[in-house]
Amino acid sequence: MNIYLLIILIILTGEYILNTFADILNISRIEPGLPEEFRDVFSEDKYLISQNYLKEKTSFSLFKETVFFIIILAFILTGGFNLVDLAVRKFNFPQIPTGLAFAGIIALGLQVINIPFSVYHTFVIEKKYGFNKTTPKTFITDLLKSWIIGAAIGGILFTIIIWAFSRLGNYAWIYCWAAVTLIQIILIFLAPVIIMPLFNKFKPLENNKLKKEIKEYAKSQNFAIKGIFEIDASKRSTKSNAFLTGFGKSRRIALFDTLIKNHTVDEIVSVLAHEIGHYKNRHIQKSIAITVLNSGIMFFILSRFINNPGLFEAFKTSHLSIYAGIFFFGILYRPMNLIFSILANYISRKHEFQADKFAVETYRKPQEFISALKKLTAHNMGNLRPHPVKVILEYSHPPILKRISAIKGFGA
Repeated sequence: MNIYLLIILIILTGEYILNTFADILNISRIEPGLPEEFRDVFSEDKYLISQNYLKEKTSFSLFKETVFFIIILAFILTGGFNLVDLAVRKFNFPQIPTGLAFAGIIALGLQVINIPFSVYHTFVIEKKYGFNKTTPKTFITDLLKSWIIGAAIGGILFTIIIWAFSRLGNYAWIYCWAAVTLIQIILIFLAPVIIMPLFNKFKPLENNKLKKEIKEYAKSQNFAIKGIFEIDASKRSTKSNAFLTGFGKSRRIALFDTLIKNHTVDEIVSVLAHEIGHYKNRHIQKSIAITVLNSGIMFFILSRFINNPGLFEAFKTSHLSIYAGIFFFGILYRPMNLIFSILANYISRKHEFQADKFAVETYRKPQEFISALKKLTAHNMGNLRPHPVKVILEYSHPPILKRISAIKGFGA
């Protein structure tokens, strides 16, 4: 057997087993007893419903991952990549259009396969537990918009990478690294003003009391904001959230309308104080630095595998090409990506504690902050006792009970 094929099969199978094992462990942590800390926001009945929600979501996720695992393995072992490559080569396009067609067909195929899973999750599971407000029309338009945006951004990135590796020789990976980093930074500025408004309406906050409190707190921390907006999140889901976007004077505060409806002014400002804590502690820049480092390592290793005959043989592909090599390497790089993801999540959880501490020390209302976090967790039916393995692999935020315990310590 081709050594690369063996490695790829081990990677895909190992990843599937690891994720399955983590989900099973997570389900095993479900306990009938409601933690004392949450008795003021969770009834016993609602807590039981949240446990059922976790079980049903996890079971569905395991089924979905199993289906995709089987499809991807079958596609590799039957030479599916070669069939797509031969099909696009028949048009005799130059390398870049051929590569874009190759990537587009595979990406579209995966998206189409995912549609029934997305429909079931949105209109069956989320509706069953009272979260879904999405109409079929909104679902379809969201899907089409995300495909168009993904195709535009992905097409630009893919074009740059193909061109660089076909023209710039040994130093192509450096140019790709720089270009991808630049585009990622540009998107940070464009997303809140161009991309996000395509999906949600951002209207200036009308709650004068809340607006005044936010502005006074931001001013006390010398934190410039361009605007405070309310998002019509309720047209898709009843779940709540809030976030900050942009840098410098372009920073915007965005509040879900569901958050405004269900929380007090002090609770909302406490949550925003936490978000401002991320900026004050330069967490955004640190997260970007980790992403940039990962990209640099990835492109460097890619430059060593881009036209490796053994790798193409593993995928039963009859022609060497830069565009197919990028896809093949993506699978080979998954273990390294997992390591970076675990590292990034670990650092992110540390950052969350630091931002919590900032919120407590500057806004000085720890009980209101705890109340906000408890309401958010209860309202969104969050898992109160996730398994440590699941936390290590996937959680960018610490488990809620640990956060509350730490906040009480900060407050004391």
